[in-house]
Formats: sequence, C-alpha cells, structure tokens
Amino acid sequence: MRAHFPVPVAALILGAAALATAFSTVPAFAAPPAPRPGAGAEAAKPGPVPAAPEKVLRYAFLVAETGFDPAQLSDLYSRIVTAHIFESLYNYDYLARPFKLKPNTAAAMPEVSEDFRTWTIRIRPGIYFADDPAFKGKRRELTAEDYVYSLKRFFDPATKGPLYSSFKQEGIVGLEALRAAALKNKRPFDYDKPVEGLRALDRYTLQFKLEEPRPRFIYNLAGGDTYGAVAREVIEAYAGKTMEHPVGTGPFMLERWRRGSLIRLVRNPGYRDVVYDAQPTPGDTEGEALLARFKGRKLPMVDAVEISIIEAGQPRWLSFLNREFDLLYLLPEEYADVAIPHGQLAPNLAKQGVQMYRVLASDRTMYYFNMEDATVGGYTPEKVALRRAIGLATDIPTEIATTRRHQAVPAQSVVAPMTWGYEADYKSENSDFDLPRAKALLDTYGYVDKDGDGWRDKPDGSPLVLEVASTPDSRSKPYDELWKRDMDKLGIQIKIRMAQWPENLKSARAGQLMIWQLGFNSSTPDAQLGLELLYGPASGGQNLGRFKLERYDEIYRRMMVLPDGPERAALLREAQKLLTAYMPQKYRVHRLVTDLAQPWLVGYRRPYFNQIFWPYVDIETEKLPRR
Repeated sequence: MRAHFPVPVAALILGAAALATAFSTVPAFAAPPAPRPGAGAEAAKPGPVPAAPEKVLRYAFLVAETGFDPAQLSDLYSRIVTAHIFESLYNYDYLARPFKLKPNTAAAMPEVSEDFRTWTIRIRPGIYFADDPAFKGKRRELTAEDYVYSLKRFFDPATKGPLYSSFKQEGIVGLEALRAAALKNKRPFDYDKPVEGLRALDRYTLQFKLEEPRPRFIYNLAGGDTYGAVAREVIEAYAGKTMEHPVGTGPFMLERWRRGSLIRLVRNPGYRDVVYDAQPTPGDTEGEALLARFKGRKLPMVDAVEISIIEAGQPRWLSFLNREFDLLYLLPEEYADVAIPHGQLAPNLAKQGVQMYRVLASDRTMYYFNMEDATVGGYTPEKVALRRAIGLATDIPTEIATTRRHQAVPAQSVVAPMTWGYEADYKSENSDFDLPRAKALLDTYGYVDKDGDGWRDKPDGSPLVLEVASTPDSRSKPYDELWKRDMDKLGIQIKIRMAQWPENLKSARAGQLMIWQLGFNSSTPDAQLGLELLYGPASGGQNLGRFKLERYDEIYRRMMVLPDGPERAALLREAQKLLTAYMPQKYRVHRLVTDLAQPWLVGYRRPYFNQIFWPYVDIETEKLPRR
C-alpha cells in the first residue's frame, strides 16, 4: 500500500579515466557478484540432456532491506521482495498504462454493493503455499481464511504494524474493537474470534463489510507486498523470526539472505501455471510488442533473482558497466550526464546494446517537520512563519540543476504524478524559491539575531538550531551540504544528525526527529495515499510528522467516502492549500527515474503502482558475456 524510501542522492562523479577502464575492471572496493553462467561457462557433466544455464536476474538495491514480513514493513526495498513472495487478491496489469486492475488469486473482480460497503470475493481453488516444514509435509492450499488471518495481523498490537492506521481508516466492522479488547484486557489478540466485517463465508469466499462507503477499497486488495496472504502455521512456527522466514504462494521463494548484503530468491517449484497475458493500452507500441513477444509464456521466465545491497552510486554504476548486473535499477543521478546526456542514451552505451527506460515517477521527495517539536512544530503564526521561511529558502532549482542533474521536476504539492487529482499545470507557493521573502517572514515574527553572533535566535532569545536527520553515506552528503548552504544564507544554524536509514525510520515513528528528508512512493493510483501522510489519526504510522488539523482531517474523511468527481476534486484542492499554508511538509521534487538494462535482459518495464516485474523479464543466455 504505502512506502517510504530514502531520497536518492549523489556520490562521486566518475572521471574520464575510470570510465575508459570500467568495462574491464571491477572496482576493488565493490565485491562483484558471482560470475555469470553463459556461453563460456563450464560445461555441464556428461548426460543425455545438457543442463540449461540458470537464468538469474542480478541487480542492486541502493538501500538495505529491513525484512520480509508484510505486516511489519513500510520501506520500499523490502516490499519489492515481498511483492514477489506473497500474493494479493488483485494485481495491476503489467503492461497497462497508467493502470488496470485484474484478478490475481481472486477468481474474478469483486461483487460490490451499491453503497460500496460490502465487498465479496471468490478465491481461485488450487493455489498452494510454497513447501515449508511448518506444513509438516502436506501441501497447503490457499483459502479465504488466510486473507482473514493476514489482515487481522495488522490489528494485533503485538505485530506493531506500521500500516495499521492505513487499514484502520477503511472501517472494517469489528476489527478495531478486537484490537481494543486486546489492549484493554492486556491479553493476546484473539485471532479466532469472528469479526462481522471480515469473514470467510466458505473455503474460497471472502467478504468485507465496511462502516462507511469505500469506493476505492479494491486498492487495498492489490498489494501483495503488504496485504499478501500468509499462512498462520508459518507465522506461529517462526514466532519472533517472521521477518526471516517468508512463505507465500507467489512465484519466488527466499533461498539465501545475508542481511544488508545479498538476497537470493529462486523460482517457486509449486507455483501454479500462470502465463504472460497482459493488456497494453491501445496505441502503446512498446507494450504491444512485449505482448506479441511473450504472450502465453509460462511465468516466471527467470530461475532466480540475486540482489546485492550497494548504497554508493559509483560501485553500482561501475558494476553495471562491468556487466555484473543485468539491470541498473535507478541510475545514480550523478551519472546522468555521462549515461543519458540531454535525456538520451549515451552513444557508447547504445552501441553496446544497453537499453534505457525513463519515466516520471509517481512519487514525491520532501522533508517533514515534527509538529510536536518545540522548535519547528506548532500551529501558532510564528511557528508557521518559521516553516514557511525554511521552505522558501530551500533552493529547489539549484537542487534539480546540480545535485539531481535535471532528473526531476518541482513538486507543487503532496499529489504525485499518475495519481488521481494530479494536474501538471497546478502551481503553488511550495515550489517558490524566494530568499528575501523568507528573511522578511523571520524578521516579522521575531526570529532575529539577538546576541550578535551572526545567527538568528528564537523570539524568546534562545538559540535557533535546526536538527536534520541524515545518513552517513556519499548519496546524502551533497543534499546535506546544499541544505546547510541554504540555511546559512537564511541565517539559521543547522545540525546534521547521522544514523543509518532503518534507525532513522524507527526514530521517526517514535517522534524523535525534528526534520527528516525522505521520499514517498505511490503504490495506488489515488491521491488519498499521499494525503494519509498528514492525517491526524495516522500519527506515529504513516504520518511521521504528527500533523493534526481538524479541518484537514474532515476533508480526508469526506474524500474517503466520495466517488471520484468534482466534489472530491474540490476537497483535494482545499487540502493542498491547507498544507501549503501550514507547511508541515516541504515537497521538493518528482523524480525522473531512469533504469538501464543490458542487451540480454528483455521484457523489463518499471511498474507504477506495485513492485512486480521479476516474473515478466527474461534473460537471453546466448547473449551473456563469456567468462
């Protein structure tokens, strides 16, 4: 459903000499992946049928994963993995643009009551979980009860699911009362107690009953990365270690995991027969060509996926150039001028058959203010003025032109491209860079240098110091430096608080960070997803900054029940204006995302609203480089 991710930032620029040798030299500081099997691989042992080389998709994450239990995740990179292990009832069509939902483990689209309060779904028989000792040697079929159990886990206080608030707001009858009883009585959550709003009517029929209309409830049912079916036997067998033992019904299984270093998944041998069948939008020539090429092929087409964790941009870039990776997932921005000058693939890369995939991502990068912090939080005029001044002094044009190498566009609000309500020509103060105005705001509200040390103080005369959370890596350094330069010009002292990204996320959820720069990726095509980041009841969950404004919350709740249309759009515009006025978050950019693929990787297309692409790509082993 929702995902936070760290803002990609710059590393060292590859010099001309290094670029010239990159195709033959692996950098000493980057441990290369294992050699590729290919035309020059050691011959298989004698036998009647030579063994086909293993098709392995190899690429790298730029941030370490946190684990693989859907109910305990919100970070993007862990969810990419869980999306391929666990399965949701519905999925987004791989080729349709901007999106189309279709049944996955469900047998058909849901039966929905006229008031959008009752949703009934039939599950396909004959879907099985991957084999695991927890099943004691028996094949374990997926049933409706598994989805009941999987959703209840988000409401179990012991799970501490970061997406609890997201499901709570859907108003599933009886689930919140079940959670409240566990908290009140200080007893374990009662998974066996029936809940009116979440029932398995029979082995293969699932029904939801909601307190209020939810016209877009189906989006919650289309995220295997979070609401994918888990088996109760597995969760209980690996109690306390569920992040390490993901067992789902999806196309891949976790085979090996070195935390923060390597993740290897292999094809699930018990995966049901699923073939390539998608529906590209009419006129989408690329999509139509992919369908013509792969239609009817059994999925997944690769045997395994190996993911390295390489946080720095330079070794990821060099490893791709050295042909150790099939995919450069998210080209480091510092190499945009080298790889895609003027938005076009560099001639030397094109000559080698490298493929470029470039889209305006459905995301937004931002920094948020902790609204409960004594320095930057609060709703009084002087606190609002401080936040707006900081926002106006943030030099987004320079960030885009230099640090991001023109790989972004200014963000005007929380609403992301490709989501409902986004308008490319919408303009707000959010994108303004106006240092004189920022200084005037601070002067007006008493943020002036009272002790003569050259730095602005608070209106009461105490020092004004901003503490910004960051990570100790080369990607973050240029952004930290830019932030400091901007605040120096404004006359505000800034202190950078360093911690690894998972630790920052933990501190953010606990309300312990003053300001943090991060990004947010859309996993549904609706603006409500981004608005949840500011919804009061979601504080401590998706609402990391703990923004609480009664009128905003009223708008949010009203938008939840309305169908898409003019009334809902008007409320969205009001919400955007409130966020610009109070500035609980400063939206920076929407990124232009570029992925590069080697010539032997075919079928790739970056998904917009889910993370699933591994089953749809193939490796042409005859094109692999000889070793």
